[in-house]
Amino acid sequence: MPIELGDPGSENGARGGAVPSGHPGVPMPELGPGVAGNGGRERVFLVVVDDTAEWQSALRFACRRAAHTGGRLALLAIIEPVGFQHWMAVEEKMRAEIREEVERRLNSIAEQVQATIGRYPIIHIREGKPTEELIGLIEEEPSISVLVLAARGGGDGPGPLISYVTGKGIGRMRVPMTIVPATLADDAIDALA
Repeated sequence: MPIELGDPGSENGARGGAVPSGHPGVPMPELGPGVAGNGGRERVFLVVVDDTAEWQSALRFACRRAAHTGGRLALLAIIEPVGFQHWMAVEEKMRAEIREEVERRLNSIAEQVQATIGRYPIIHIREGKPTEELIGLIEEEPSISVLVLAARGGGDGPGPLISYVTGKGIGRMRVPMTIVPATLADDAIDALA
């Protein structure tokens, strides 16, 4: 079941307090007409946290961009199915352990984001196929304004998420994307954001 964690001390609970996805987490305040070009709402930059080396380039860019525009970050971690359907007890234990580890990792990253931009990010954890869960979240969550991904370097292509959202999934995208080359140095990312 997808969950959403909000600001520590917000109405949906302290850090670690969760509400099922689809229920309001942290409300997106109205900032006034035309602020951030999002119908008067703040910009929310979505970054996918995964096991690739390049996701940190996307996070750096999104943090700098949010800081410069008065926006906010949302972090998404996707847990892929474990695949022990015939041993249900083993699958449930593995799923619980993976979720706990993902929550710990995201809370650590969220604290770094807060130290960088002064706001705690919105945290989404979903289970399933990464491409479908990413598109599903963007379709379901109207506060998301921009998807920020990083393309891996080398000759292996940009990565499966970028390949999907710029290919077969492009028709389902309702927000613009920023693709950050992972080969950019930190100072170059900072200058661009």
